[in-house]
Amino acid sequence: MNLLIKNARLIDPANDTDRNLDIYVEDGKVAQVKEKLELRSMFGFVEEDGEGLYQVAASANDPVHDQVRVIDASGLIAMPGFVDLHVHLREPGFEYKETIKTGAMAAAHGGVTTICPMPNTKPVIDSKEAVLDELKRAEEAVVNVCPIGAVTVGQEGKEIADLSGMKEAGIVALSEDGKSVMDTGLYMQALRKAGELGLPVFSHCEDRSLVNGGVMNLGAKSEELGLPGIDNASEDIIEARDIIMAHEAGVHMHLCHCSTKLSVDIVKWAKSLGFDVSAEVTPHHFTMTDDEITEDHGRFKMNPPLRSHTDKEALIYGLKENIMDTISTDHAPHGAEEKDQSMLKAPFGITGLETSFALAYTELVKNGPMSLSDLVTRMSVTPSALIGINKGNLKVGKCADIVLADIDHEYEIDPDTFLSKGKNTPFAGKKVFGRVMYTIVGGRVVYEG
Repeated sequence: MNLLIKNARLIDPANDTDRNLDIYVEDGKVAQVKEKLELRSMFGFVEEDGEGLYQVAASANDPVHDQVRVIDASGLIAMPGFVDLHVHLREPGFEYKETIKTGAMAAAHGGVTTICPMPNTKPVIDSKEAVLDELKRAEEAVVNVCPIGAVTVGQEGKEIADLSGMKEAGIVALSEDGKSVMDTGLYMQALRKAGELGLPVFSHCEDRSLVNGGVMNLGAKSEELGLPGIDNASEDIIEARDIIMAHEAGVHMHLCHCSTKLSVDIVKWAKSLGFDVSAEVTPHHFTMTDDEITEDHGRFKMNPPLRSHTDKEALIYGLKENIMDTISTDHAPHGAEEKDQSMLKAPFGITGLETSFALAYTELVKNGPMSLSDLVTRMSVTPSALIGINKGNLKVGKCADIVLADIDHEYEIDPDTFLSKGKNTPFAGKKVFGRVMYTIVGGRVVYEG
């Protein structure tokens, strides 16, 4: 079935487009982008076949060419589908938290058409065989799944994983996410190999020796709640180390879930020297601070932790000025019982796929300093380029990965409506703007709100 999207405001930064246009999708690709496209001017014969469905042919005497669904997108924004470089799908090994199928459904609910799952599953994605198994499991996913492979075997930091085999199998990047490779000699060998293979490395920046059992940001709120804190230095030190190592090794370094003011300064410094580096920020880090933690509860526990107001404002500045390149969620679902306890016992993690666009639009565009085009660049165009996929672009001939959203629609975030198995979020009840109405992957409607 083909699609005709009518009356949308198209935001397509890759083609410098921001105006009302119709989009015709044929065989999974963008076929036409013009003003006032009409089926009757495109085909000689058009017959309504149901609500919004039409049979079309060259003429009344010719065989039916195809069935076309018409979506009236009046009042909606059309954008290239979002690309999330950082998610945890938990399969294999932790399917009670999430599966590739449910994670993909959650992504579609949030307008995310491509997801990059991290390798910290059980077993770890650290070999060609594991990657192929993951891709086989992903065949039922309603969105595109681009795997990320581990840097070391079992993510144990002792032996370099089969980087060449995983590249051959289809990974788009390498990461030890969930921890840092603390053996710098071993890490340098891996970085050099990644550079030879043309694979970017995604760094979880955390010096474990400085965390000391911390469960939230070190500051007045951690003192008030009587909980051990995590200081900014534990993140900043590894960020600087990894950038310098990657430059020496000749590989692109992407910093995951940056949360501190100094991280913005470090990335700015590295880019000023011409280093090949990029950085991501999560919606929870630019939306919420540790001052807003109301109680000692697992829903507020994430890694890196919610930081100070100063850190939050620096992250927003970094996104606005294109110092920080992308917005990713670090979607990390857990079972309800695991999170419904003190931060001392609960696992780190927050779900994010289904709230990322609404939180980002509300905080950064509607109430913030960025344009909608800039936001789409951070959520679609740039992340696509970083992993070398042909997405984030709605030019004629490109894959029809499209999200339609109502940016004027205000609603309350309700975890009970999530399609993810994980409901762990501190944003329940928060009012936001920007409801995703349709998500289209390869020309197929995979979510309809």
